[in-house]
Amino acid sequence: MDFESPNFWMYIVGFLLMLGPLVTLHELGHYLVGRWFGVKAEVFSVGFGKELWGRTDSRGTRWRLSTLPLGGYVQFAGDMNPASQPDDEYLALPQEEREKCFQSKKLWQKALIVAAGPVTNLLIAVAIFAGFAMSYGIPTTPPVVQAVVEGSPAEEAGLQIDDRFIAIDDNPVETFQEIPEYILPYPDKAVEITLERDGEVLVVPMVIGGNDMVDRFGNKSRIGQIGVRSYDMVLVPAGVGSAVAYGFDRSIGMVRMMITGIGQIISGQRSVKELGGPITMGKMSGEMLSLGALPFIEFVAFISLNLAFINLLPIPVLDGGHLAFYAAEAIRRKPASQRSQEWAFRTGLALVLGLMLFVTIIDIAKLTILDS
Repeated sequence: MDFESPNFWMYIVGFLLMLGPLVTLHELGHYLVGRWFGVKAEVFSVGFGKELWGRTDSRGTRWRLSTLPLGGYVQFAGDMNPASQPDDEYLALPQEEREKCFQSKKLWQKALIVAAGPVTNLLIAVAIFAGFAMSYGIPTTPPVVQAVVEGSPAEEAGLQIDDRFIAIDDNPVETFQEIPEYILPYPDKAVEITLERDGEVLVVPMVIGGNDMVDRFGNKSRIGQIGVRSYDMVLVPAGVGSAVAYGFDRSIGMVRMMITGIGQIISGQRSVKELGGPITMGKMSGEMLSLGALPFIEFVAFISLNLAFINLLPIPVLDGGHLAFYAAEAIRRKPASQRSQEWAFRTGLALVLGLMLFVTIIDIAKLTILDS
């Protein structure tokens, strides 16, 4: 089977256009909240490794582009060890300089500085979806069945045209657009569909069908389907308030699907081959860019949510690991020892590097050239 592949340059451009702004804005969230609390930033780097370009501003912050474009960081004054704990070098600083250091801030201020990066990524996704809603309207379709696919789980369960969905399991359904959230991630799962038919409420048991999909670029995934259609979609004009609410709803729904997918991989319900690393990210960014601006921007929103979710995991080295230590400190009313934090961060670093190596191996195995 022949698949359509974008030009190689599209992969490079798409990856840089997607990851560069997201990393920059993530780190800018840390930087701006830190600056708000009077913390001096010594380095703001997009990428890791050797500096390719740099400039020092009037506040003494070194703004730099580095060789490895797979992330970035803000180095705050006094943040001299992985656990962000005071050390001899920090304690030797004059009081005036010490007050500009990250370690001098109150616990809640440090937590807000750390949380600002992932929150910025979440707000980026919300802003993109809200922008779509304000520009084009909110897609709305009544949850009414207008077609039943022959031989589908819906037909086998006895669903009929004009049936109105009320709930899937315990999840209320108000629009047809909400149905995929409770179907797509759950192939082969037994569910109960609550319907309204001719004024009566029915509860219909059903097993969601599983379908192995291959898109136009050759990407494979397994999704759930039940075989119902509805065609009466309208775009409802949205003001700022309703657009932002839609942006949050859409973002939260996508995060729930991420959590479901990861849980299914951990439990063995899905193959680890569905994981993706930087190569898959670059491949998909080029593919989305080849489809046009709107699919690419929506993909950027999806990746931004991924970055927010991953960074909030309670793994030392990630933002969520710092927040977990701050939460423990708030409960215990004293920080964990510097030694225990350093060991935790070394373990977290090993875990993150191991995971990156693992998903990169999966990425390489999925390349089309190895599938032939």
